Amino acid sequence: MIDFLRAQPLILLFLVAAIGYPLGAIRVGGSSLGIAAVLFVGLAFGALNPDLKLPEIIYQLGLVLFVYTIGLSSGPGFFRSLKSKGLRDNLFVVIIICLAALLTVGLHSVLGLRPGATAGLFAGSLTNTPALASVLEFVNATAPAAIRDRLLAEPVVSYSIAYPMGVIGMILAIVIAQRLRKPDYANEARQLHDLGASGEQLISCTVLVTQADATQETLSGLGQAHDWRVIFVRLQHGNDVALVDGQSQLAVGDLISLTGTIGDVEPVIAYLGTATDEQLALDRHVFDYRRVFVSNPAVLGRRLRDLDLQGRFGAMVTRVRRGDLELLASGNSRLEPGDRVRVVAVRERMNDVSEFLGDSYRAISEIDILSFSLGLVLGLLVGQIPIPLPGVGVFRLGIAGGPLLVALVLGTIERTGPLVWTMPYSANLTLRQIGLVLFLAAVGTRAGYAFAATLLTSSGLLLLLAGTVITCSTALVTLWIGWRV
Repeated sequence: MIDFLRAQPLILLFLVAAIGYPLGAIRVGGSSLGIAAVLFVGLAFGALNPDLKLPEIIYQLGLVLFVYTIGLSSGPGFFRSLKSKGLRDNLFVVIIICLAALLTVGLHSVLGLRPGATAGLFAGSLTNTPALASVLEFVNATAPAAIRDRLLAEPVVSYSIAYPMGVIGMILAIVIAQRLRKPDYANEARQLHDLGASGEQLISCTVLVTQADATQETLSGLGQAHDWRVIFVRLQHGNDVALVDGQSQLAVGDLISLTGTIGDVEPVIAYLGTATDEQLALDRHVFDYRRVFVSNPAVLGRRLRDLDLQGRFGAMVTRVRRGDLELLASGNSRLEPGDRVRVVAVRERMNDVSEFLGDSYRAISEIDILSFSLGLVLGLLVGQIPIPLPGVGVFRLGIAGGPLLVALVLGTIERTGPLVWTMPYSANLTLRQIGLVLFLAAVGTRAGYAFAATLLTSSGLLLLLAGTVITCSTALVTLWIGWRV
């Protein structure tokens, strides 16, 4: 069997994935290893024979796919956060990582560890897979051919030994901190809601206008004056029903429908009048509503305001569903591949709006191979740019840092002319998952034999103890600084 698997690396790859993935879903004490179980199954197979390992190109491909898709989805949020508390929070992260690095170097000196083992210990203690990839890439590029395999195995072995405690240690630190701190999560949720970050379910309701003060200004002016986070949809004046626009003005006795979270809707109702059982949203005689997939490349990455759906079709978007998250639409909302938007339009124009937005499930299940490949090529090229570090030598971002950096930028830009850099949410998650499975399966099999030989030795126990110290210390310091500072 071993000889057969050695000759059939693809069978070995998918066997490791098929066993490891369901094992990762098993929960013990409310926690599970998740996709990291693939790594440990790979280690188990690799331990059977020193030649039972997957080709190097497999973990390189997996890493590139993983970091690039992460960057594409994280780019907009990353750069947007820099405008608020992002700089502070990123500085906090850098400080924590540096403290963990200094602690690791200290343990390296005290325990007399080899440099490769120390680097893997650092990555495993923080469950930082891209860091391990960076170490492997550096060793692969600089180590002599005669000892390259042994040096490549060192960081993976220590990473694998430290990784379980990297998971368990974080959980223990949270449990200890909760017992000491006794946080009030319900109160924190209310505070997040006050900041507009509650993630509550959106509701629609209809309001009968009874307050004269609400008739003195346009709806746009009222929204800005009171900082309302709702969207007004239909307005019924007498027997006439129309879609709301920025210049719509209310009169006593009007009915108006609005969408938002419960917490955001309640003060609007109190200001305008009273909620009524009559639901304008359910009246489809004049205006219909439909969920539409966004798949037309011409609208991807563009703001709803710039699409002018109301001017073109007499239509408006009220909600945007992205993955499992439903967002309230606004003029600044940018459409991404795979979004499902709730459109309200005159019945006769609904098909025109759907055609304009695309509404093709097949299209959102595919990726643009041209833009995807160009983005990866650009990322790999950036990763090869030599960056001089005085007193140290030349540094490169490599196959992990280059694609990640480029993806962050491209994910924020979203499109360049006809090229749409982002991809459907579901496709992004699938590629990310496949990439991580490829990486973990490959590095696990390649280091399995050395892992088995090291685990039960005195050096293996020292690595396990050192990893526990790094993980728990880092977690507790992070929690303490976050609370106190």
